[in-house]
Amino acid sequence: MKSFTLQILRGTEGNQFLEEFELELTPLMNVITALMEIQKRPINKKGELSTPVVWEQACLEEVCGSCSMLINGVPRQSCTAMIQPILEESGSEVIHLAPFDCYPLVRDLVVDRSRIFEDLKRIQAWSEVNGSQSKDFGPKILPKSQEVMYELSTCMSCGCCLVACPNYTKTTQFVGAAVVGQARLFNMHPNGKSNKEERLNSLMGKGGLHECSKAQNCVQVCPKKIDLVEAIAEMGDQVTSHAFKEFFGSNSPEE
Repeated sequence: MKSFTLQILRGTEGNQFLEEFELELTPLMNVITALMEIQKRPINKKGELSTPVVWEQACLEEVCGSCSMLINGVPRQSCTAMIQPILEESGSEVIHLAPFDCYPLVRDLVVDRSRIFEDLKRIQAWSEVNGSQSKDFGPKILPKSQEVMYELSTCMSCGCCLVACPNYTKTTQFVGAAVVGQARLFNMHPNGKSNKEERLNSLMGKGGLHECSKAQNCVQVCPKKIDLVEAIAEMGDQVTSHAFKEFFGSNSPEE
């Protein structure tokens, strides 16, 4: 049976090392399955007893976003990363796994992605509850808007678009495409738009839209194929309009 090698960047912050594991290729094998095989028998390619690799997983169907990692340098979900196609595409029998490099490293392939969720709080990525118990139908939403909102709602906060972004690093404060997309989603929501001005003010501040260089890497790696470039463009228009209103509103002559 054909074999392949998983070359994994392991360890903790400041103490990382490469370790290789040779595995037999089985039908429909994905990266998670391969890591589970190592977990059952953590013998590295040198024949030494090692320790199981640490990684995150939950749904195993590309919904939760927790199993994000760099696979041959590309940020993606390991649950849908099939071994056979990866080997064929690379023309190599070695697959390299590494943790996302723009977040604090916890251990092996696990990173602390708290920054994403803090930025989502910053732009108030939620809809306010008004406390009413009305049984009436909610506000009507046009089908075209529904399509856009549904696409944006599939975001898993996996971080792939952020890792691919040249403006999103450990030393910058840019909120990134995923957060901008959620700002657009909740600005379109009948209840969520009540906090529209607060979101736009956040995107005008440090780490906001002005720090995006329009590299468009985000849309290339998004597992859900969300049109993040369109979201960034739309929010750019909203921020610009809001900035003009704020400026001329504050500088208009008093009656």
